Amino acid sequence: MITLDELQRSTAEVGDSVHRKTISRILHKSGLYGRVARRKPFLKDIHKKCCLKFATSHLGDTPNMWKKVLWSDETKIELFGNNAKCYVWRKSNTAHHPEHTLPTVKHGGGSIMVWACFSSAGTGKMVKIDGKMDGAKYRTILEENLMESAKDLRLGRRFVFQQDNDPKHKAKSTMEWLKK
Repeated sequence: MITLDELQRSTAEVGDSVHRKTISRILHKSGLYGRVARRKPFLKDIHKKCCLKFATSHLGDTPNMWKKVLWSDETKIELFGNNAKCYVWRKSNTAHHPEHTLPTVKHGGGSIMVWACFSSAGTGKMVKIDGKMDGAKYRTILEENLMESAKDLRLGRRFVFQQDNDPKHKAKSTMEWLKK
């Protein structure tokens, strides 16, 4: 994961000045062509600081404390494959080789959204989310499934509910409901 400009600068640092077109030609002769890298969620500095703060604040926690944590999140599950672009490193004229292609179905195959939770004791409820998820729908899912999951997992009445910083999770009405 290095750009042509970075390669050019690194050659200059060792005393050889090589034009970026020359570098590109050599890479192509070796059978390597630049393809867009896969994407992943970007963590901003504030996210990293929050994660570090969370981790350091829980360094001394006992294993028994972690047994009282109920984690939850939502996810989209593709019913057939993955809709995201997938890039491969390949030589010229090999685009249609089976190892460089992904099977598809008409109309993308569809997907479902689910909410689920888990703890060290196992998995809790999993709920299919119909339509667009908003704060009201999220609170309804919690009302109908959170306490039942905690009971099924034998977490007791005093457990820690852990969720990410999604706006619907941090909405004032959701936070007020969780305080009940």
